[in-house]
Amino acid sequence: MDPVLQLLLALFIIVVMAKSAGYLSTRLGQPSVLGELLIGLILGPTVLNMLHWPVFGDPHLEETISYLAHLGVLILMFVAGMEVDLEAMLKAGRPAVLAGVIGVIAPILLGGLQGWLSGFDLAHSAFIGLTLAATSVSISAQTLMELQVLRTRVGMGLLGAAVVDDVLVVLLLSVFMGVAAGSSSLLSVLWVLARMVIFLVLAIWLGGKILPRLGALVERLPISEGVMALALAVTFLYAWAAEALGGMAAITGAFIAGLIFGRTPLREEIEHGMHTLAYAWLVPVFFVSIGLETNARALGVSGIPFALIMVVVAVLSKVIGCGLGARLGGFTNGEALRLGVGMSSRGEVGLIVATVGMSSGLIDDLVFASVVIMVLVTTLLTPIMLRALYPRPAGGPQPRPAAEIDQ
Repeated sequence: MDPVLQLLLALFIIVVMAKSAGYLSTRLGQPSVLGELLIGLILGPTVLNMLHWPVFGDPHLEETISYLAHLGVLILMFVAGMEVDLEAMLKAGRPAVLAGVIGVIAPILLGGLQGWLSGFDLAHSAFIGLTLAATSVSISAQTLMELQVLRTRVGMGLLGAAVVDDVLVVLLLSVFMGVAAGSSSLLSVLWVLARMVIFLVLAIWLGGKILPRLGALVERLPISEGVMALALAVTFLYAWAAEALGGMAAITGAFIAGLIFGRTPLREEIEHGMHTLAYAWLVPVFFVSIGLETNARALGVSGIPFALIMVVVAVLSKVIGCGLGARLGGFTNGEALRLGVGMSSRGEVGLIVATVGMSSGLIDDLVFASVVIMVLVTTLLTPIMLRALYPRPAGGPQPRPAAEIDQ
């Protein structure tokens, strides 16, 4: 069968099954993302191994779906950025910074302790801890948007802490790889940090100055869907620049692009178009692809205890670390718990760290497989835990808006 026809058939199965599973999940009182993730696991090599059915003979099909999934997570983070009230997020600065910093330290310490108790040396144990440090708020952001609480101060703190987390993990990975290679220096470490800071400052400052005017100009031109094309182009440029120039994850650039466009008069038009583009197919492809890329059976019976302990350590380290940071920053106990739970999900950054460690010989097949399982399980658990922490009693008290954060 022609490769394009195979892709079309695969996308048909993925989108239909994702939407059906998402609908069933909402009927059961859970976020739709949970159903989409579970159906991905079922369609993947753990159960049905869909992409290796005889009808799908194209060796590049899996790679193509992975590319589409990457686009999905970029658009999802752009939408999350548009949902953010920047002033409220800046007010959440102190708890966000504390949650991000302590939320990185705790997984490194607890994950390193697990590695050391399992027989790994200090360097390998520390790297195991580093693989647990990277969070992924794309799924948490999706869940909070569904619950209509993303714009509360917990949501703002969550997104702010995720940016701090991303910067710290990438910096620590660079430092760790430099030390492991024996070529680390203070100057190189400072250069890595400088690139991140320069990118964030320039991206926000230049974007705030140029994009509103450019959007107003494009809106007046006789271009079909010109504003949406501009938003997409800027999202892709920011995502590329974040990783290629700033040395951080591409999703950070997409989030910043959404943050800037969300403060322009074009917000409503862009938000409607991006929602349609994202949730019709790209975001479901992203969520399903997580399961398609995971083979839980490859772990083996002997590796199950290590993987299960890693899952427990991953969740507890974020809940404790980020929750403690948020509490020290002025959040209530309940808000700190929700932020810590929201930071528990791992994703693409954690997998990138694990891949780098695998190629450098810092972790073995068992640890890598355990990291993949940990990413999947925390991704599945986080929406459930968040939903449980946000009950919707009729006439009950509503979450505090971000504008009410204590000074």
